[in-house]
Amino acid sequence: MSKDLIEDPREVTDAGDAGYDKGLKPRHVSMIAIGGAIGTGLFLGTGGNLAKAGPGLAFTYAVCGVFAFFVVRALGELVVHRPSSGSFVSYAREFLGEKGAYVAGWMYFLNWATTGMADITAIALYVHYWSMFTSIPQWLLALIALMVVLTINLISVKLFGEMEFWFAIVKVAAIVVFMLIGIWLLVTRHPVDGHTPGFSLISDNGGFFPLGVLPVILVGQSVIFAFSGVEMVGVTAGETADPHTIVPKAVNSIMWRVAIFYIGSVLVLTLLLPWTVYSAGESPFVTVLSKLGVPAAGGVMNLVVLTAAMSSLNSGLYTTGRILRSMAMAGSAPGFTARMSRSHVPYAGILLTSSVALLGVALNAWLPDDAFAIVTNVAALGVISSWTMIMVCHLVFVQRSKQGLAERPDFRLWASPWIELATIAFLAGVIVMMWFDRDGPGRNTVLLTVPIAAVLTLGWFLVRDRVNGIASAEQAPPVDPLE
Repeated sequence: MSKDLIEDPREVTDAGDAGYDKGLKPRHVSMIAIGGAIGTGLFLGTGGNLAKAGPGLAFTYAVCGVFAFFVVRALGELVVHRPSSGSFVSYAREFLGEKGAYVAGWMYFLNWATTGMADITAIALYVHYWSMFTSIPQWLLALIALMVVLTINLISVKLFGEMEFWFAIVKVAAIVVFMLIGIWLLVTRHPVDGHTPGFSLISDNGGFFPLGVLPVILVGQSVIFAFSGVEMVGVTAGETADPHTIVPKAVNSIMWRVAIFYIGSVLVLTLLLPWTVYSAGESPFVTVLSKLGVPAAGGVMNLVVLTAAMSSLNSGLYTTGRILRSMAMAGSAPGFTARMSRSHVPYAGILLTSSVALLGVALNAWLPDDAFAIVTNVAALGVISSWTMIMVCHLVFVQRSKQGLAERPDFRLWASPWIELATIAFLAGVIVMMWFDRDGPGRNTVLLTVPIAAVLTLGWFLVRDRVNGIASAEQAPPVDPLE
């Protein structure tokens, strides 16, 4: 920091960053960033979104992808400013105070806890694809999946990084192979289930907007959910040796991943089969490969998307464990979630998230057909809240830099404050659009903001004395033992 800056005499730190093992290598962080951009929302959610919006879904992915990149770019600048396992919760504490960190942390917890429910729901649906498992209740398959991933996550960060590395390799390889198969089918015009691939499948079935523009807008909340996880690259900064170099590289590569994996996939899917063939109950990739008449192809792709869901669940447990520990050290989360194992894993926070994800098991037993749609909408609230908080933190950070209270790194978000304000407005617009989604759970999801706000308010009054006590103790000058 330059000498002419007005500095606080104490360096900004996060007590929750202590004790971690710097076990994540550059290849781990890079592939975790990819894994965050390719998850259950793409592999399973795309089918239902195509059924609702048609080929115009590609435009929704493009627009949401641009704003997702703005968010992760802003977060990347904050990471280079000060790497922290607490990620944007730690930055909210620095720039917005303890109330901001409290809201950011618990909304992010809501995001990943409900995403965990979505993931175990997806896993159960994928496993039911094979006839040998159809007799097993969906809720039991969801429970088994949760137990397996929980065990992996509790062992060590190195194992987590390695598992995510290979999970991401499988996902990327599968998408690339699918795209190559799709291109080959388009070039050769090889029929797929009696349909000749090409743009005629779009033009003959209502064009890009067969149901109008409004459905394309209304699926925005589930598309936002599909991109949830891109911000996870910020959490990894606390467990890698060189975040100032690794994180910018990972952030910069997200844009082209979105273009290829999401927009490209949707276009290929709609060029191979009519959009009306796809449904919410089956991965669209499995649908295409099964229609090719090679049953094993659909089975292999189903195994891949099963891996993607396992990866997302694994990532969610990893992230919330670190976020909860950062909050616990500040007093805004239960004290036991600050505990770490001998292998430097914040196991208590991971167990708490898993306990909430168990509600997804109950949801699968109660409403197996609607479980995925319900939890993805609730998770979308958490994602929107978290992304908004990132942009607000970045706005304050930039303002402080203009006042000479901080120094922006060379890696930064452009055109501040206009990009931040546009992103916040876009995210607010998604909430508004959810209200007009009369055919789905969108309106009920928006109504959930009232009880969520009430619970957050009550929770703050319960923890504020502890939070303020810890903050006062940290700010007090050291006591001279000779006095």
